[in-house]
Amino acid sequence: MGTTATTYDTVLKGGSVVNQDGAGIRDIGIVGERIAAIGTIDPASAGTVIDCTGLHVLPGVIDSQVHFREPGAEHKEDLETGSRAAVLGGVTCVFEMPNTHPLTTSEAALADKLRRGRHRMHCDFAFWVGGTRENAAEVAELERLPGAAGIKVFMGSSTGSLLVEDDDGVREILKRTRRRAAFHSEDEFRLRERAALRVENDPASHPVWRDEIAALKCTERLVRIAEEEGARIHVLHISTAEEIVFLAGHKRNVTCEATPHHLTMTADDYARLGTKLQMNPPVREARHRDGIWRGIADGVVDVLGSDHAPHTLEEKAKPYPQSPSGMTGVQTLVPIMLDHVANGRLSLARFVDLTSAGPQRIFGIANKGRIALGYDADFTVVDLKRQATITDAWIGSRAQWTPYDGKQVAGWPVGTMIRGRRVMWDGDLVESATGEPVEFLEALPVRR
Repeated sequence: MGTTATTYDTVLKGGSVVNQDGAGIRDIGIVGERIAAIGTIDPASAGTVIDCTGLHVLPGVIDSQVHFREPGAEHKEDLETGSRAAVLGGVTCVFEMPNTHPLTTSEAALADKLRRGRHRMHCDFAFWVGGTRENAAEVAELERLPGAAGIKVFMGSSTGSLLVEDDDGVREILKRTRRRAAFHSEDEFRLRERAALRVENDPASHPVWRDEIAALKCTERLVRIAEEEGARIHVLHISTAEEIVFLAGHKRNVTCEATPHHLTMTADDYARLGTKLQMNPPVREARHRDGIWRGIADGVVDVLGSDHAPHTLEEKAKPYPQSPSGMTGVQTLVPIMLDHVANGRLSLARFVDLTSAGPQRIFGIANKGRIALGYDADFTVVDLKRQATITDAWIGSRAQWTPYDGKQVAGWPVGTMIRGRRVMWDGDLVESATGEPVEFLEALPVRR
């Protein structure tokens, strides 16, 4: 479509735009916060022209699993620092997790997070609400609150009332959910039985303790309950080849997520990284990494999420198993996965599907996830040819470290645009924080 008559606030000129038509050289015209034109646009019709020659303009990357630690553990991260890391890495929108202090399990706690995030976070955002035994009767109302990504349940590895490890507890929640509920799926009963397998000062024993059976057994239980209750579920951070095979036969109401670390690292990396690699569920031997890649290729995996879960270096330096599980990841999601694109393991179209179209489809995000007229002008602008080295010094997280320190990659995020505003360009923050809550199709406000 060619157009010259309209005046645009901003035009992205000459980039290779990746949308439902594939990739092609197109201009994008923006009016206010929305995409107003795609095609050939006279630069004279624009207030601001951004030259994207040689760059790819992708739909804004959505990271639907991050832990930004606020309130309660701001010494590790807060909503401002975590979202700063996000936009520095090309991420335009995040869904943040409920295991904060206090827990995000009530309308008041969600409202408090929304207050903290609005125009203090650099990217747009939503917050998962924790599902517990105590609030199971209220989840139908909680999941439809403004700014709620849905209900998140920990079936393993949590503390206090966020842990719902038994079938009856999970069923009480899934009886009432109507949106897609997200799950950390590790069998807590097996983890308790095997706790003695943790070896002091040996983080390589982490995947021995939290073995593949703990993950598969819990996912099998969870899917059975969801199918019996007719509930939609999302299994987070798949870590085993066996889960991919199982989930391939249960896609009717089940979606799942893969993480860059489970796609990039293996158990061999514990020798080099020690507790910096310690995550729940664990990074495992190479056959599991390869199995998850098969899930990517076969379409079993629906989205990528970083599971950004920062701890300070001092905390991570504690001897295993006193060391906490978690690593930074939101800022490195795009360059790590673009490096896989460069190496031929992933197509650019599939990367877009996993980071924008996929989240929009399974979570029902309004006005995001595509480069299309009327949608929010959210873009992740990347240079597929740029060679760069990921370093701790580049990391915007308060934790200031990454397990990928020193890793050379091909492909780099050079621009982050959110609702028509250029937030990050060539490594610099160029706009003050203007983050807003995401809207969801199943919880849109009534406008009379």
